[in-house]
Amino acid sequence: MSSEQTARQQQDRETARVGIRPKRLGLLVGGSGLIGGTIVHYFKKNVPDVELMAPNSKKLSLREPDDIRRYCDKYQPDFIINSAIAAINSDAQLAYEVNYLGAIHLAEIASKRNIPFIHVSSAAVMPPGRDLDESHRLPLTARMSNYAKSKLMAELTLEHMGRHGGLDYTILRLAVVYGKHDHKIQGFHRLLFTIADRSMPVLLTSRGVFHSYSHSKKLPPLIHYMLEHRDEFSGRVYNVVDREPVELAELILTIRAYLDLSTPRRIFVPYPLARTGRTVIFWILRRMSRIGIDARLPAELMFMENFYKTQTLSPARLLNSSYRDADEDVTVISFLPELIEYYITRWQHFRLLSTFNEEFYRPDNGLEEFRQAPDRLLEKIHRNGYTV
Repeated sequence: MSSEQTARQQQDRETARVGIRPKRLGLLVGGSGLIGGTIVHYFKKNVPDVELMAPNSKKLSLREPDDIRRYCDKYQPDFIINSAIAAINSDAQLAYEVNYLGAIHLAEIASKRNIPFIHVSSAAVMPPGRDLDESHRLPLTARMSNYAKSKLMAELTLEHMGRHGGLDYTILRLAVVYGKHDHKIQGFHRLLFTIADRSMPVLLTSRGVFHSYSHSKKLPPLIHYMLEHRDEFSGRVYNVVDREPVELAELILTIRAYLDLSTPRRIFVPYPLARTGRTVIFWILRRMSRIGIDARLPAELMFMENFYKTQTLSPARLLNSSYRDADEDVTVISFLPELIEYYITRWQHFRLLSTFNEEFYRPDNGLEEFRQAPDRLLEKIHRNGYTV
């Protein structure tokens, strides 16, 4: 390539930075997940001046640094968003290569190209507690889960690159994520599935255990705004959570009430008893692996202690910024009708619910009460003492 052609390409890149080129190019890694898919949909529908590329893992693998370099050399993105994660129960190699090394390889390219890097992180890096601000982190130890360890290491390295290498980054820390269009049954949606399938006979939690929740739909407009206001948001970590936390028992029993199920019953299983049950299952799985049967402890059981510990994140830093959330009043409780209608209908279609009464369930049953008077529904639940 001649020097004249190279100079012309560089000029094209510079004009894009100041908005002369019709569209900016963005690179999103992790577009097949709930968060990534929501971001892709938002930019496609609402941001006509940005073309957001979301290659699948066959075109760009976070486990292959050369793939990342070649892709970015070819398309020269104007910003990078990383929403890719290895599952919470991944082995050490996968968690390390995807959650940590993959994120750092992307950040290195963003730093060299002097473009923004938006990184989606997790409250798994934080301790239990109430109203935790962004400064709260767990100490990095070998005993941490592979997931938490890799996500924490990524945060620490990004901050180091910002201080010493000039990386223009923003870390968005999410709590328990909920939203429509999750093709995997995981996290909050695993809880919903377990209740709908009548696989939770009692409450695996304690009274007064609260958690923060993050609505996947709230993230894309925030990212869009942050990309347009780098001076304010560069080099910072933000908790992206609903304003009010929710008690886990209340959430479970509200789902039960909406589905008009008899379980789970209002019996709180003490953590020592629940932990003993988990230990027995783990013992069985280990012996199965010795005879060549590959089995892994379900992720929900691996992190069961979280059902018994409060962790609520403070949204104060984001609330005090210039950003204004158009859906700030939406919570996991108020959004339950839409979630239940979407996922129950989907799971029924794929015949995934083995014990659910399809004749009883109607997506519009009680929907208006949820939408118009959720306080009345909660009062009814509380008045009945959570009885069957």
